Amino acid sequence: MRKTISITLLVLAAAAASAQTGAGWKSLFNGKDLGNWNVTGNADWQVKDGVIEATKARGFLVTKESYTDFEFRADVWTTPDSNGGLLFRITKPEDPGIENGYELNINDKRADQTGRTGSIVNVAKPLVQFDAGGKWVTAVITAKGPHMVGTLNGIKTAEADDAKYARGPVSLQAAGGIVRYRNVQIRELK
Repeated sequence: MRKTISITLLVLAAAAASAQTGAGWKSLFNGKDLGNWNVTGNADWQVKDGVIEATKARGFLVTKESYTDFEFRADVWTTPDSNGGLLFRITKPEDPGIENGYELNINDKRADQTGRTGSIVNVAKPLVQFDAGGKWVTAVITAKGPHMVGTLNGIKTAEADDAKYARGPVSLQAAGGIVRYRNVQIRELK
């Protein structure tokens, strides 16, 4: 009986782990180190208990691979005055930013509120006011051709068509305050 319960629990745990990364999802963070990323800038990136954290700005973790059409997701935790975000289709990986790629912003108190949390900075204003500070938020970017959609916790926060940047790496940003990331994954779309 105990053996059956143990095996059943192992099977259920494996199925749950598979569902997290299944259906074409690829994990970009192994929960242990930053080996899958190129590090740029001055952020003090650390891995603690399976979470990436930075408390010092400005820096980026940039994938070594480039992507065209994809879904990119991560759980993000910030303080209300922090500045983080998911950048994508970066054309200058050695110096990422909104000048050479797109960003789904996580920045509740941004001075220019048209680029606050949930926006695709300089491309799409937020469709709703979503405050991310102080809680884990699942951020998802879907980019297919020029069409981009950003969601936070399943709520559509931005949508736009823009063909300026077609392909490039994706990135995690630390631009002020405490920023944490976990469950960072990507799925290429056909």
